[in-house]
Order: sequence, then structure tokens, then C-alpha cells
Amino acid sequence: MTISTWFALCFFCAAIVAGHASSSPNGIGVSHTAIDQRVAAVRDLLTQLTTPHRLLVLTCWPPNLRFQLWQVIQRGSGHLPTAIQFGDINTRNLPWHDRNQHHVVILVDLACPGTDGLLQNADQLLYYRVRWIVLHTTNEKAWKDCNGYEVLDRLPLFISNELFYFCTDPVTNRHLVRQQYRLSVTNRTELITEVFGTWEPTKGVVLTVDSGSLVTSMRRQNFNHFQLRASIVILHNETLNHLDDLHDKHIDTISRVNYQLTKSIALALNATVSFTFVDSWGYRDPKTGRYNGMIGELQSDLADLGGTALFFTQDRIHIIDYLSMTTPSRVKFVFRAPKLSFTDNVFVLPFDQPVWYCTISFILLSGVLLAVVLRTEQRYAIGGDGTGPQARLSDALLNVFGTTCQQGSFIEPKTPPSRCLILLCLVVLMFLYASYSANIVALIQSPSTKIQTLDDLLASRLKTGAEDTVYNRYYFQHETEPVRKALYERKMRNKDGTENFIPLAEGVEAIRQGHYAFNVELGVCYKLISETFQEEEKCGLQELEYLKVIDPYYAMQKNSSFREPIRITLFKLREFGIQGRENTLLYTKKPRCTGGSSFIPVSIVDVWPALMTLGWGYLLTVCLLIAEQLWFRVRGRLLPTDVYFQQ
Repeated sequence: MTISTWFALCFFCAAIVAGHASSSPNGIGVSHTAIDQRVAAVRDLLTQLTTPHRLLVLTCWPPNLRFQLWQVIQRGSGHLPTAIQFGDINTRNLPWHDRNQHHVVILVDLACPGTDGLLQNADQLLYYRVRWIVLHTTNEKAWKDCNGYEVLDRLPLFISNELFYFCTDPVTNRHLVRQQYRLSVTNRTELITEVFGTWEPTKGVVLTVDSGSLVTSMRRQNFNHFQLRASIVILHNETLNHLDDLHDKHIDTISRVNYQLTKSIALALNATVSFTFVDSWGYRDPKTGRYNGMIGELQSDLADLGGTALFFTQDRIHIIDYLSMTTPSRVKFVFRAPKLSFTDNVFVLPFDQPVWYCTISFILLSGVLLAVVLRTEQRYAIGGDGTGPQARLSDALLNVFGTTCQQGSFIEPKTPPSRCLILLCLVVLMFLYASYSANIVALIQSPSTKIQTLDDLLASRLKTGAEDTVYNRYYFQHETEPVRKALYERKMRNKDGTENFIPLAEGVEAIRQGHYAFNVELGVCYKLISETFQEEEKCGLQELEYLKVIDPYYAMQKNSSFREPIRITLFKLREFGIQGRENTLLYTKKPRCTGGSSFIPVSIVDVWPALMTLGWGYLLTVCLLIAEQLWFRVRGRLLPTDVYFQQ
């Protein structure tokens, strides 16, 4: 119905009401006593509900009665809806895709033709988010008997429904506001009826439920031994024999924690639970679009609860409902921090760049000054004629460089200036050499903190692997982000086509040996590390997240009627400490470094830059030797023999 049509209907109704009011001494809608009992009952019930924002009226009421309802709502207090909308009795007028369904109250009258079909086709709107007010009246005083609502008995009014209907108690003739629900239609569970309150024209709706239990999900916490169905992911068959003990708690840890929490949920709700065991969380088949594993059972209504927490991903949002984080479990790369020389050239780290610049400048300046002093010394030497070999700049620089490396000076100073200069160089460069050598020793024993991101891991020389689990294989093989995809293709997948998915114990041992990053669930990994590593080997453990997901969530069927009671129960388990207790029993925290660091022997990696320098030096020396030999051979052929020998 368009806005213009709605306003036309309002003005039309106003005209009709005005005509009736002119012939009435009181005037309908003006005097409180003239309000129709159906309108008054709806108004009084709305004031007891959590403030709704919109009232949707799908009835066959006459225009004057609709206008009276609109007038009462518009003139009402803040407890009444802020908007009212009228429509035909048709399912297309139901708020199927309204983002604010929880703010909508739908009013229907079973006396209107087509209302039965409307309710039967409302599906999940009967028990999920939307609230209903149902009347069955032929006129304002003829209320339906409470035993005459057989049509409601056939509807899927599950435990989460908020459908209120007015009826008359055949014994006391009191007008009641009632609710009813079943836990399951399939199992034909017992119909449970609640009296929400009583209604009188002078008193309105008087609640019979506790004011603290107005929230439906808080009031209906007794499932009367109803059997819930839970699906559990088990990756190791041996776990089935140890779900209730702490034996090998590092195996299927996340499933064992949530298994205990699922039993606690059933106990808190006075329900029972049956478990089915699957071998995967559930991943989408690109051909059929269906999910397998635990999500597939939730999707196919073979399970009510996802008894193993799973990661929150965008493609699963429209398939399942995520309720609460139950396990602080993360899957990350765990590795021992490699030696600093594994990621950096330790021979350039002892000094900052300004110190290096100052040192090189000092060597050059000292070499130039030494060459000047030596030449002056030769020129003005007593008894000398100044015809001996002249001191060259290259000799002076070589002498200072040798002094820097604590090799001594091969030039013998004869005058006070040259001796002072050599002595100054020896003293200054002695301190630099001592500082440099001490830093080198410390740096070789230091761990590296350079690997902080996936880009760093990709560029490092660390080998990588992952625990052989279904989710690890799925996420590594289907990753599209460039860095993560490159990490899989260059480090996880070998050239022969094999992949580095290995058992847990083998991966933890590879971490202990060093230079290996293992993608694994942290609690499980730290349990084995605590048992197998030496105390000093527990130091320097680092983590690097690959999946970039939040903690796993407990999940259940999409739009299930059990959603709110179970979600509230999960929050209670967390607040009361039961969830923390189960996690503490089965999950192992990161071990503390209490043994200090052990001595690390120097390896080829530590001295590799020095060996590279030596190798390039040898190569340069050989090249210069060959070039010198060629030069002398060519020069000997070009010059005459007597000139060549004279030189």
C-alpha cells in the first residue's frame, strides 16, 4: 500500500468516524468509554511489551475500527509504537527482509478470511524475531474460548516464539493473554501453555508472569528433557575413548573443550544431548554449493548444535548462526627465533651509520696526514738529499688500515710529529677495535626479532610446514591474498608436488631443531613443547599469525528457535567460570623462559659475510695479478729490448 493510498484511507475513515460522532453524544475516539474492546486490548498489551517501533495490522476490520486503532496509537504514550501500518491479509505484506524485524508487532484476527493461511505460510517469522498479537472476535464483546484456537496448535510455534493471543476462560469468564509453544513439531512434543496476563477494560493487562521474566528466552529455560542434537568434529578416532578425561589432551583439544561445554548447556537447560561425530568442520563444494562435515549437518537439519567451535568466515554467515567465543584457540606459525646472523650481517651491526662514517673519515684523514708528514720528514731529513723513495698515499692508507685491524705499523716513525700521529691512531683505533669485537661476540649469541610479518617470513631462510589437518589444507590451498598465496607456493609446496603438511609431533621436533616455522594450534603445540623442550630451548619462541581470524565461535542452525536460550546459557557458562575451567584443563599456555639462554657455537652462517669478503678479495687479487702480467707482456712487446731492460 502506497503512502498516498494510506492517507486517503485515513481521511476516508476520519470522515466516516466524524459522521458517527456527530450523531453520538460522546463521539467515538473522544471518550475513553467508547473505545472498542479489541482496540483497547491491543493498546493495553502493547504497553506491556518492550517498546515496539512499528505495528503492522493485517486484518479485515472496518475502516472506522482501523481509524480508531490508529487514533489510539498516535495519541498513546511512549510505550506504544511510533508507527502503524495497515495492509491486506497477504504474505507479501509480512516483513520478510526488514532489518528491524525485532521492532515489528503484527496484529491479526482469526475471524478474518485468509488469516489461517497467512499464519501457516509465515514460517520462521512465527518464532524468530517478529512478535504477534492474535485475536478471534466476531464483534467487540464476543471473545473466542481459550479451547477454540486449534489452528495455533498446528503452527510451528517453537520455544522462541512471541505470539500473544486473547481468549476467554470458559470457567472464570476472564479475558486472558496467553502464549504457547512446542520444542519440536517433528517429535510432537508436549504443547506448553503460558498465561502472560489477564485483561480487564478498566485495569488493562495485568501481568501474571514475574516482571523479571518478561524476556521470553529468559523465562523458557526448561527444555523438559528434550533431546538436542550436536555434531562434533573428531580428527583422531582414539579421541572417542577420552572425551571425558585428560589423556592426550593435545589431540582434538578444541572438540573436547566444546564437548564438555555442550554437556553443560544441556544440563543447564534440563535437556539431553545426542552426539554425532564427523571428520571435518565443513567446506563448500563449488559444484553443488552444499557444505560437508559439521556445517553440512547443521544446514541439512541433522544437528541442532555445532559442538566444535569454528572460525568466523564470511561465506558461512548465511548458513549458520555464530553464538559465542568458547575457546581462546589460535592457529599460528610457531618458531624459535633464529640467530641474528641468520637474518642480518652481524659485521655491520656493532656501529651505527654515523660511527661508521666517522671511522672511515678518521682512517682517510690519518692516512693523508701520515703521507704529508713522511714526505716532509724525507725532504728535510738531516744529512739526506731527498732522493730516496718517496712515501706514497697508498702506503700511508694501508698502514692506517692495518693499524685499525690491530696489525701494527710497518712504517718506522723518526720524527716527533710522525710518532705522535702513529701513537694517536693506535690508541683511538684500539678502543674502536675492542668495542667492535665485543659487540660481535654479543650479536652472534643474540636471537633475531626481524621476522614479524608474513613478508618477513617469506623473505627469510626459514623452512615452513603446517599440521596435517583439514582446515590447514583448506585455507592454505584456497588462499588468494598475494603474500599468503606466495608463502604456500614457495615454501609449503615443494618442487616435486608434495606439500609440507606433517604430523604434530614431527612439526614440534622440527621447531626444536631450529630454523623451522610450524603452523599449528597454539595450545596443542605448547603442550608438546612443555614436555619435550629443554628449559633454555623454550626461550625465544615467536608466533606469527597466518589466517588472521578471531577466536573460534560456537555455532548452531541458522534461525533456530533454540538460539537465544543457548546463547544466554553460553554467556552464563563464561561468567560463572565453567568455560574458563574447561579451557584451563585442556589448553596449555605458552611456556615461560626460566632457564636462560645457553651458549650457541659459532657456525658457518655467523662468519659467512667474512668468508664472502675473503673470497671476493682472493678473486680481486687474482684478477689484478693477471692484469699486471698482461700489462708487462704487452709493454715488453711494444718497447725496444734495450729500453725495456734499461727500465
